Amino acid sequence: MKKILTLCLAVVLVAGLSSCKKDYTCTCTVGGTAAGSTTINDTKKNAKEKCDEGDQNVLGIVSECEIE
Repeated sequence: MKKILTLCLAVVLVAGLSSCKKDYTCTCTVGGTAAGSTTINDTKKNAKEKCDEGDQNVLGIVSECEIE
């Protein structure tokens, strides 16, 4: 009985500490106008970093990408 309880607790602990990958939508706007979106399947932190790579400022035209 103790072995089963220990095994169950170990499974719950591992499941609770693992990062959950989800689908996040990265939406970009250029000069305030919607320019497109893409889906990123990753953890929220990594998805935000990938989405922010689309932020640019070229000749005063700002491209802003955000996770929704």
